[in-house]
Order: sequence, then C-alpha cells, then structure tokens
Amino acid sequence: MSDEPRIVIGVDPGTALTGYGIVAQRSASGGLVSLAFGTIATSPRDELPWRVQHIYRELCELIGLHRPAEMAIEKIYFSRNVRSALAVGQARGVALLAAAQAGLAVYEYSPQEIKQAVTAHGQASKEQVQEGVRLLLGLSQVPQPDDAADALAAAICHLQHAPWALRVARVEG
Repeated sequence: MSDEPRIVIGVDPGTALTGYGIVAQRSASGGLVSLAFGTIATSPRDELPWRVQHIYRELCELIGLHRPAEMAIEKIYFSRNVRSALAVGQARGVALLAAAQAGLAVYEYSPQEIKQAVTAHGQASKEQVQEGVRLLLGLSQVPQPDDAADALAAAICHLQHAPWALRVARVEG
C-alpha cells in the first residue's frame, strides 16, 4: 500500500435523509479514521426532482472535497413497503450517478454484510451498528443519526472486504 491514505465514501441512500460517511485507511495494517459523516436532508414539501438534485449536488461536493477513490453503498433489498423501496432506489440512483461522474469504483454490500463487518453479527440492531462504528473508528461518541452510522459502516465494510476481493481476483485472473 502506498503512503497515500485509501479513502472510501459510504452512502446510506434515502430521499428524506441520505447518510454519508468518509473513511480513510491510513496504513496497510488497517488503521481507520473518519474524515466526515452526516446526512443530506430534503424536505417532503419539495418535489422529487428537486430532492434528488439536492442529494446529487451534496454528494458531488463531498466527493470533490474529500477525493475518495471508491464508493460503498448498500444493495437494494426487497421490502414489503414498495413506496419506501422506490424512494431508496431513487436516492441510490443519484448516488451512483455522482460516483460514476467522479470516476469512483462502486461496491455494493448487503445490509447483513455491512452489519457483520462492524458487529460480527449480520442481524445487529441500529444501536449495535452505531457502537461498532464508534469502536472501529475510535470516536468518542456514537455517530448520529443512524443513517450516518450506516454510511460509515458501509465504508468500513468495504475497507475490510476489498483486500480479500483483490486477492481472489488475482488468483482467479
């Protein structure tokens, strides 16, 4: 690994709140640090095109500021609430567009993979994910809100999985 930190942006998409978390891996031994995290909020009073445009612009600004090379995002899972699944899909689409336009590699992980990466349990609660993220990043407090913690968890998940995926690709290639 070079002297440059490896930077990943994690995204937890949603049209009301899109969580983001930017994590750097400072060394080959794995030292992780949070560079930024939070949420991009939109108003339900605004029409959908304006909401997704706001999410897109904010993500583009974060990508430009922190210059990650990769994006980790949660895979879409099927839900009984179709309306909520569609809203997540719309926010996810603009996140993928922002990544593609910035030339970022995009990696998708299931909710269970993300939870497993930060808690060692694929069915962990929101509180357990927040505490796992806090411990892994050495934060003094749990990241709030849980959308931001979920985005940080996605970035951590990728930083833990990617070295293995690269080794497997080299072996299979």
